[in-house]
Amino acid sequence: MTLLRLDNTSDLADPLFDSMSPAEREVLNEETFKRMIAIERKRTERSKEPFLLMLLEAGKQQGSEKSARALDSMVSVLLTATRETDVIGWYKERMAIGAIFTGLVVNDKNSILSMILSRISTTLRDELTFDQFNQVSISFHFFPDEWDQEDGGRPSNPTLYPDLITPRNGRRSQLGVKRMMDVAGSALALAVLAPILAAIALAIKATSKGPVFFRQQRVGQYGQIFTFLKFRSMHVNNDASVHKEFVKRLISSESGHQPGGENGSVVYKITNDRRITPIGKFLRRTSLDELPQFINVLRGEMSLVGPRPAIPYELAVYKTWHRRRVLEVKPGITGLWQVTGRSRVKFDDMVRLDLRYATSWSPWLDFKILMRTPMAVIKGSGAY
Repeated sequence: MTLLRLDNTSDLADPLFDSMSPAEREVLNEETFKRMIAIERKRTERSKEPFLLMLLEAGKQQGSEKSARALDSMVSVLLTATRETDVIGWYKERMAIGAIFTGLVVNDKNSILSMILSRISTTLRDELTFDQFNQVSISFHFFPDEWDQEDGGRPSNPTLYPDLITPRNGRRSQLGVKRMMDVAGSALALAVLAPILAAIALAIKATSKGPVFFRQQRVGQYGQIFTFLKFRSMHVNNDASVHKEFVKRLISSESGHQPGGENGSVVYKITNDRRITPIGKFLRRTSLDELPQFINVLRGEMSLVGPRPAIPYELAVYKTWHRRRVLEVKPGITGLWQVTGRSRVKFDDMVRLDLRYATSWSPWLDFKILMRTPMAVIKGSGAY
């Protein structure tokens, strides 16, 4: 069991610790506070020092005059009972007030919760009436959080991701444009490519036993599981443990590469895989096996442009910062990774490309990537 403690925890319990008076400290508005949660998540990914988010709500009194007075008292308590370095702000404007405790290191999680709860509860009892105090609810949320591996891998605590669950207004309008591009593009592609799709299906059935399509559970945005479609390029009933072991070594930065690329170059993908059928080798080299994913795009499970969708057993060995690639944007058929190296790029570098796309995404960037994709497919560089 992983336990945590606060650096200099005695300072937290010392009322003389803060050099600033409550009046001098700032209470952040909802938008700014949620942005601070996102910033602290990224800081933790780099430093590996977890943080704690504490939320206080007025319970059934919400929206009433009593609730407003209780919330004002809660704000006052947080300003006086926390350290100067802790961030105070509205998680939900005039509904839930929060505090971000940073500077956590691995040791004793339970003692932190007990200490903070005791200090906050004691101060609240002094500030609130008996009825108000009984209505107050306090919740604690640690980051990094545990992910639900049994459900394919998704954040177990959405409270820590408010900026992703509810995008900004400007972002929402851009996402609307992206969805329109996805629907129009995938529908047009399926209509135009229908003869090619039929020809590939016949070739697969004629050359090997098994279904035309390969179906696999993949992880979409926010950890949502969906059925991923490809043209089958392998023999049926093959051993998936080979790929599982390779992926584990690739992500852990062990020897997850093969000296089987063009001119003896290093590639980060299994090469000369005996599980692949003769027609499958051609489909993979030309990326034609990916065409059924236009159906995933039309369904809304994927986008034309985005990170490649993760496999659940792949996500299970992700580092904390790797997880952002399945949180911040919807997975796609093509993306920065596909047009800048594909299997010639290390896994960490692939994730960095995905995160770069997530932070700089725009309809114009999607258009540019889509325009570069045909040439990347024709060259076949990094495709195996």
